[in-house]
Amino acid sequence: MAGLEDLRQIVGKLLKRAGTYEEIVREFIRDLQRALLSADVNVRLVFDLTNRIRERALKEKPPPAISRKEWLVKITYEELTKFFGGEKRIDIKPPYTPYIIMLVGVQGSGKTTTVGKLALFYKTMGYRVGVICADTYRPGAYEQLYQIAKSVGVLFYGDNSSKDVIDIVSKGIKHFREKGVDIVIIDTAGRHGYGREEALLAEMREISEKINPDEVTLVIDASMGQKSYDLAAKFHKATPIGSIIVTKMDGTAKGGGALSAVAATGARIKFIGTGEKLDELEPFNPKRFVSRILGMGDIESLLERIEKLSSIEEFEKTMTEMVTGRITYRTIYRQIIHVQKLGPFKKILQMLPGISTVVSSFDDIARIGEKKLRRWLNIMNSMTYEELDKPELVEEKSRIKRISYGSGAEVGEVKELIAYYKNLKRLMKQFKKRKDIVEKLLGSRGLHP
Repeated sequence: MAGLEDLRQIVGKLLKRAGTYEEIVREFIRDLQRALLSADVNVRLVFDLTNRIRERALKEKPPPAISRKEWLVKITYEELTKFFGGEKRIDIKPPYTPYIIMLVGVQGSGKTTTVGKLALFYKTMGYRVGVICADTYRPGAYEQLYQIAKSVGVLFYGDNSSKDVIDIVSKGIKHFREKGVDIVIIDTAGRHGYGREEALLAEMREISEKINPDEVTLVIDASMGQKSYDLAAKFHKATPIGSIIVTKMDGTAKGGGALSAVAATGARIKFIGTGEKLDELEPFNPKRFVSRILGMGDIESLLERIEKLSSIEEFEKTMTEMVTGRITYRTIYRQIIHVQKLGPFKKILQMLPGISTVVSSFDDIARIGEKKLRRWLNIMNSMTYEELDKPELVEEKSRIKRISYGSGAEVGEVKELIAYYKNLKRLMKQFKKRKDIVEKLLGSRGLHP
């Protein structure tokens, strides 16, 4: 994957590059385009991706204490993650057992080896696995799968004397059910060349209709590059319940093309093969994949720092609202969420302009425990929108009782939250009298008292 592997050098070069920000963005985008194109990613997809990165880089403002170059790295990470399938992870655990998976693919894609890899993967997760040889065309298919099953320690079923695929699979599934197998993996026949997809899909549909597997998985060789799009699109149309495994991601410069092409179809990439050994199969996680090709490490800590600083900015915004307007339970709800993200309330307050001079006034509030904060969130989740916006309503006995019942909290806990609200409101009135603090808070956001 020479093209994709180049990305970590490109990011390293970006962070050291000098010049105006516009020049830095231009050079970075040019390097990124070259790397993606050399990884056989579709030209149109490359330009769509890099245009989005360029537009965000030039328009978006980074949070305080983060350089624009660091922000550009974060934008690139986010857009590449979307590009390779987004943040949504596929659940690799079968939703029930026994669970039947049927693998299909063109000949030479590494399908039979992938059956062994998948069997070993699920075996190490604690499942009882059996594999069925349903390839009655390729000489040696039976023996190859038998030896693989033996080497990884899973059950095997096949019939070397029969050409009736449906009969073999039906008997194999029955045999494994009697053995108490959790996951059955079926290895079907491939097709010669990449021009015989229709025959492959026709057979896949026929077996699916008669066997009714729980999942149909297409195996694609990463060396197909951009050609993967047509095959994945046809597969995805033929069987929307399916998933995809991209093999040989370790030794081809076209890996990026295959992954991006498949992702563009909307099909689910479930696993990638990262080497020839049977244990070299891993669940496909776009975020983890992008982290790897960008050579994360320092970048990962950078992203954590950006997220934290962004959260601090949000908290500062909440505090600004508190000292300049009415406090409601919505304000408190946001405040607790910020505390859960950033740590102890007192420490967060010390980060805000001017507040450190009177932070001792917040000692009682700052000592509130994590468990109590979670209970208060539950209580506020049981309030109506009107109650969240008009705190005085919550003091009615009937409402306290209803909120207590709805949240599973004690009446006393609801009253504790009410007392906290009143205490916080009193402190905010004191803040308003400290014009120096109000001016600093507002000034940090470009506002005026």
